[in-house]
Amino acid sequence: MAAFEEAASQGADALELDVHLTADNVLVVHHDPAVQDGGRRAAIRTLTLSALAAFRVRGEPIPTLGQVVTGLGDRLRIYCELKGDGTARPAAALLAPLGEMAAVHSFDHRMVADARSATPSLPRGVLETSYHLDPAAGLAAVGGRDLWQEQTLIDAPLVAAVHRAGGRVIAWTVNDADRARQLAAIGVDGLCTDDVAKIRRAITPPM
Repeated sequence: MAAFEEAASQGADALELDVHLTADNVLVVHHDPAVQDGGRRAAIRTLTLSALAAFRVRGEPIPTLGQVVTGLGDRLRIYCELKGDGTARPAAALLAPLGEMAAVHSFDHRMVADARSATPSLPRGVLETSYHLDPAAGLAAVGGRDLWQEQTLIDAPLVAAVHRAGGRVIAWTVNDADRARQLAAIGVDGLCTDDVAKIRRAITPPM
């Protein structure tokens, strides 16, 4: 939560986060399927929420998705990557009340399709690390809006193809200012970055 608050203070207008389920089926926000704190390591799926509370990431507790929604959902759009098995339906149900302020995406397009089946109104996207002959095909298969494309594989024809299909292109992970300006110039719709302040400065026109 401290990192999300810092991102907001640096000018972020959205968060991208990953979710997994605990042993008692609570959605928590963590990049990896396992947590590690000092010499302790455990798979999130094997821990109850109360057991997970003993772990820290850089001194901070691991939040539930519900806590993020409550604390930040009215200020920042939440892009939720479905990572752990079984996360699609509970995540979609929790995020659906936020409307356009939330969306789900995943490398596993089956999970995106599951979220669509459960909550058709929730915006969806697919993650890609390859350049398809039809860049918009993955979106079409799940009724998606956002193509989350690895930034080195984005060019003007890809952006144009996705826009023709009615989709959007979100580039990840863009930490270089020159690359951010290049991507903005060819019409990408969003930039996912680890350095919000630098990338915000890079793409903001001078006064």
